[in-house]
Amino acid sequence: MPVPAILTITFNPCLDVNVTVAAMRPEIKMRCENTLVQPGGGGINVARAVRRLGGQAVALFPCGGANGLRLKKLLVGENVAYIAVDSDGDTRENLIVKDSATGLQYRLNMPGPILDGKTCRALLQAVESQPRLDFLVVSGSLAPGMKADIFDDLAAIAIRKKARLVVDTSGEGLRRALFCGAYFAKLSVHELASLVGKKELGSMDEIRCAAGRIVERGAPMVVISLGAAGAFWMTGEHHGLISAPSVKTLSTVGAGDSMVAGMVWSLAIGRQFSEAVRYGVACGTAATMHPGTSLFKKDEADALLEEMKDKVQSL
Repeated sequence: MPVPAILTITFNPCLDVNVTVAAMRPEIKMRCENTLVQPGGGGINVARAVRRLGGQAVALFPCGGANGLRLKKLLVGENVAYIAVDSDGDTRENLIVKDSATGLQYRLNMPGPILDGKTCRALLQAVESQPRLDFLVVSGSLAPGMKADIFDDLAAIAIRKKARLVVDTSGEGLRRALFCGAYFAKLSVHELASLVGKKELGSMDEIRCAAGRIVERGAPMVVISLGAAGAFWMTGEHHGLISAPSVKTLSTVGAGDSMVAGMVWSLAIGRQFSEAVRYGVACGTAATMHPGTSLFKKDEADALLEEMKDKVQSL
């Protein structure tokens, strides 16, 4: 059986700079400790997580400046394959601050450089030039200056290459992706509510109805992340709720990307969708057990999966 060909796309990559402070206080200098710099951005994290599962995914992203060089060096250090498209402007840095006094985490995301039409076309050409493509994973937000209709182009390429388009984004990009050919999408409850024109979804029945509307009109399968509570999934014929195991959380950065990686890799090796979602929840939960964007270890995810054997619930 050939190795699954997985390509991830990150439109707005970053360096994640993780620090700890004794306590967050206004108007004073706070001494930062435990500095940890790691690769960041949705698709990049998905590729990193697939690597941890014993697979291989190629991370495609634009990058520039000194931060872009450092990002590529960090990926080499993790043995993650990548295609970097040169772009104007320095790759952004995000700051993640852990408050030791409260245990709270503060995530400060920078906007990133404007991505012009030339760079967008180069990214599309890089996708088109792949000799074989089984999964095309688009994860993370659009970069400044980008138009959401790039998802139309990506869906068309996926169709031509008989690849499955997987999407984890937000806003108009998510809306376009859902209704132009995504194979499956991961959404937060807030994103789901926005798609169906509601401020919030306060019950599981409301979540189920809203997900049903999306499946009827768009992507044939959706996964709604419920954070520490697990995930709700729906296909045209079935749906279910998967509870997450309880763990000590150190950081939630990269947990959603780890969840996507677990699902994609599971599907790539032939698991059913409900099984893939369960493994995704295990991977996402395992990622919260580590600081910064360290993601997870495979043996931890496997141990959590074993613990979750009886946690698949049909609704």
